[in-house]
Amino acid sequence: MMASLKTTPTISNDSVPDLLSTAALWQDQGRKVALATVVQTWGSSPRPPGSMMIINDEMAMLGSVSGGCIEGAVILEAQEIMIDGKARTLEFGVGDEQAWDVGLACGGTIRVYVERLEQP
Repeated sequence: MMASLKTTPTISNDSVPDLLSTAALWQDQGRKVALATVVQTWGSSPRPPGSMMIINDEMAMLGSVSGGCIEGAVILEAQEIMIDGKARTLEFGVGDEQAWDVGLACGGTIRVYVERLEQP
C-alpha cells in the first residue's frame, strides 16, 4: 500500500484568529513569537496540514502540530528561530531516529515550517 501525501490545508481545533490574537498579545507584551505550521504529512499523522502552533520566548505555546509527540522538539527549534530569524522546515518520520527520540511513532511523517513572527 502506498502512503498518501496530504497537503490540503485544514483548520486545526485551535482557530487561526485565536492563535494570531494571542501572538499579537504576546508581542504587545514584548515577547518574541514563532509560528509553526504543518505543511505536509505522509501516511498516518496526528494533525493535518494547516495545523498551527504559536510559541513565545518564554516557551509558552498554544495550538498543536502533532497532538504532543513532536511539540517539544518544535518548541526548542522555535527558540533558536526567534533569535536568529531564519525560518526552517523540520521533518519528523518513523524512519528518522529523531522522530523516535521525540515520540513520533504514529507511522507517518510530518513536515513543519517554523518562522519568527515580526511585529507589524
